[in-house]
Amino acid sequence: IAVRPGDQLDPAKLVEQLVSFGYRREYQVEHRGEVAVRGSIVDVFPSTADVPVRIDLWGDEVDRLTEFSVTDQRATDPLDCAEIFPCREVLPTDEVRARAAELVRAEPWGRDQWERLAEGLTFDGMESWLPWLVDEEHTIVDLLGPDAQVLLVEPRRMRDRAGELADEEAALAATLAQTWGASAERGFPRLHLPFDRLLAHTRAPVWTVVPAADSPDTPAVQATGWDPVLGDPERLGRQVADLVQRRFTVVVAADGKGSAARLAGLLAEQGISLPVVEDGQAPPTRPRDGAGTGWVEVQPLERGFVLPELHLAVLVESDVTGRRRPHRRPRPRRTDAQAFFDDLQPGDYVVHHQHGVARYGGMVKRAIGGAERDYLLLEYRGGDKLYVPSDQIDAVRHYTGGDTPAVSRLGGAEWQRTKARVKAAVREIAEELVALYRARIATPGHAFPSDTPWQGELEEAFPYEETPDQAKAIADVKADMERDTPMDRLVCGDVGFGKTEIAVRAAFKAAQDGKQTAVLVPTTLLAQQHFQTFSERFAGYPVRVEVLSRFLTPAQAKRVVDGLADGSVDVVIGTHRLLSTDVRFRDLGLLVVDEEQRFGVTHKEAIKRLRTNVDVLTLTATPIPRTLEMSLTGIRDLTILNTAPPERQPILTYVGEYDERPVGEAVRRELLREGQVFFVHNRVADIDRVAARLKELVPEARIAVAHGQMDEGQLERVVLDFWEGGYDVLVCTTIIESGIDMPTVNTLVVDR
Repeated sequence: IAVRPGDQLDPAKLVEQLVSFGYRREYQVEHRGEVAVRGSIVDVFPSTADVPVRIDLWGDEVDRLTEFSVTDQRATDPLDCAEIFPCREVLPTDEVRARAAELVRAEPWGRDQWERLAEGLTFDGMESWLPWLVDEEHTIVDLLGPDAQVLLVEPRRMRDRAGELADEEAALAATLAQTWGASAERGFPRLHLPFDRLLAHTRAPVWTVVPAADSPDTPAVQATGWDPVLGDPERLGRQVADLVQRRFTVVVAADGKGSAARLAGLLAEQGISLPVVEDGQAPPTRPRDGAGTGWVEVQPLERGFVLPELHLAVLVESDVTGRRRPHRRPRPRRTDAQAFFDDLQPGDYVVHHQHGVARYGGMVKRAIGGAERDYLLLEYRGGDKLYVPSDQIDAVRHYTGGDTPAVSRLGGAEWQRTKARVKAAVREIAEELVALYRARIATPGHAFPSDTPWQGELEEAFPYEETPDQAKAIADVKADMERDTPMDRLVCGDVGFGKTEIAVRAAFKAAQDGKQTAVLVPTTLLAQQHFQTFSERFAGYPVRVEVLSRFLTPAQAKRVVDGLADGSVDVVIGTHRLLSTDVRFRDLGLLVVDEEQRFGVTHKEAIKRLRTNVDVLTLTATPIPRTLEMSLTGIRDLTILNTAPPERQPILTYVGEYDERPVGEAVRRELLREGQVFFVHNRVADIDRVAARLKELVPEARIAVAHGQMDEGQLERVVLDFWEGGYDVLVCTTIIESGIDMPTVNTLVVDR
């Protein structure tokens, strides 16, 4: 469907056609494949678009055509044309529905899916059943005419990958057959076709790009893939020197300026001088004697290659480091969501500064004194109503508490008593905080110097693209560290939004000035995770990272404590063991507190004594009310990470009655992809029975049990073994902690 400004269209027929295309009609468009109608406006999120489209109609004419933001639902850029493609590869046509109805009788093991397809429903994963619903398969090359051309890049690798996909599909079919009650030994229609079928009917000429050693006589482009050196500078030097000697032009493509300088330095150490070419500079020309040449420039390429016929070789940074870096930059946010006041919706809880908590009843018109005005209707306990003039909306605020509040009584003294209690509590907290922060302000801190070249190299080596919020937080933290007053900053962001990388860069900045860093975490598992992250990021630099937790033997712990005392340990990650009286720092410059709300009162008192004259960086996903209040009132600096990483995948949630078949299917799918599963149960009393039943459903799974009534050391050991891959499924109560990252867990099953 193509829509342009000025087109004539019937909105009802448009929506009907979109629904037939597989789009879901929703109240508000937030995801791809959704359509919503609000009066004369039709919102749709095309399946192939990055942003949704708003069609504003004047009667049957398209008056305006714009993109809009799903964050605040506001229109952004105008469009000349919107192309809307179907969002399903399987559409519920009459033929598909009839075929599905036949399968209900012929293949009863898949009755649930066949009945949904026969009823014309659309659902996630319905494309998996495509081979059962058609007689003839179609591939994209079947659509090509004789004037097209087909280019196969390394067909041997393509054939191998096609075989892997076919094997994976066969393994999945055999695995799920046990769950759905079908015979695993029978044949199943295939979603992936054999590689030879790809070009069976094409009339287009076929070209190939193959390694030169595979078929030297083939009339095709010949490319020899670069042999990665993966951190071996001597081998790198030998390969580059060999190419230069053979009169090749060697281009080294780096991910950033710091990486480019470092790669040029590595080559210089091996006796190969390649200049760094900045943006806008012309690369060096080939010498007249035909000798080889080369240079280093910032070009974030994914893979290196060599073209013998052109005497051209390209080496990329990932061939040296072994890290693959995603280079797609996040789409810039056109609007700041915090700058907008969310519209009130009827039923929302609000707070009137004089009369307390009420339920918002909507905007109404009232005629008073012969004049009609708009009023906000607030509903209080006992059926009382308060009409607030629209020009006094500043007196009303959204209720921002976590639980459903008790509605106040209009005209009663209850709200005044509540405000009095809050004022008294605030006064008590303020007296304590004033004394603490007066001492911090009066105490001179250490002013760290500006970034060193190594700091730039470390940051350029970050294998991901920083989000705008993350980049701002990093700049704020480094600016605080360079002041002569102690830093006290709270960084608040969801799991996976990049808080740890902020701490990594701050710790490295402290180490560059000879200062020590202590990273305080609430659990042993989180200490191990941070130790692994910091060690990987600081590899190759003279920075010693250690961990201090209960998993260390007394001799190992003493070695770490002695290293802190004599200054040989630069960064230590530990639990509350760091707060013990025997731990002494030679020159502590930075304290990082992760998930502060998880520490008890005595631990927080020890933290206060530790933080009087050092820079403090607090990381949290769920700040405690006092910490958040201190940040919002300006006592502590606050940075919020709102933007998710660009490659972060959305979480898909399915809710329904408990059924063992979908549970077994979910677990087996995870096992097939070598992933892990959380299975959350709500009672300790019968959690072992649930784990035993799950073992019967999926006997090939390695299952462990964890709950809060276990010994703390045993619990941590089980969770740590699970994190290290010792188990496939962890049957547990709600002990999953927001601060713990389980990178291989892709499925969460919640029982009841």
